[in-house]
Amino acid sequence: MASTGAARLILASASPRRRDLLAQIGIVPDAICPTDIDETRRKDESPRALAERLAREKALACPEEGYVLAADTVVALGSRNLEKAADAAEAEAFLRLLSGRAHQCLTGIAVRAPDGRLSARTVLARVKFKRLTDRDIADYVASGDWKGKAGGYGIQGAAGAFVTGINGSYTAIVGLPLYETKALLEGMGWKKASP
Repeated sequence: MASTGAARLILASASPRRRDLLAQIGIVPDAICPTDIDETRRKDESPRALAERLAREKALACPEEGYVLAADTVVALGSRNLEKAADAAEAEAFLRLLSGRAHQCLTGIAVRAPDGRLSARTVLARVKFKRLTDRDIADYVASGDWKGKAGGYGIQGAAGAFVTGINGSYTAIVGLPLYETKALLEGMGWKKASP
């Protein structure tokens, strides 16, 4: 515990998007602890269960002491999980699948408290894409913005122009649902240090 009485907050993610989202609500992690876990989907595992399991495993894998916050975002079309595209061809294939259709973004969040307690939840948002032209897809894939993003796109970038509707948390789609994250941290006993 820090001398101020506030325990450290560790973000178990190297994602700059997650750090930026936390900063929007005045939360700055004391440390960044990216974790390397096997993200392979288990047989018959639903996208919702996968997102929450990965968040839990990331929180448990971080060796740092304090409150550990972890998250994982899964993009699903029906029961099919669209992971991070391995290459430009897969990114193009994902965009063709999402074109003109609604899909789900599920972000699992988990908090491990200093005493070892673990709590997690999954936040679902639905996203509808316009019908994409070949030019839309080619330009987006050429931009490289799909790299490292579930489903082969990032809503906060140029792909935002593909979105015709959202039902749910925008920040969950980006990668960290802020309302639920703050509530989960506070529910586990974390308090922001006084200025």
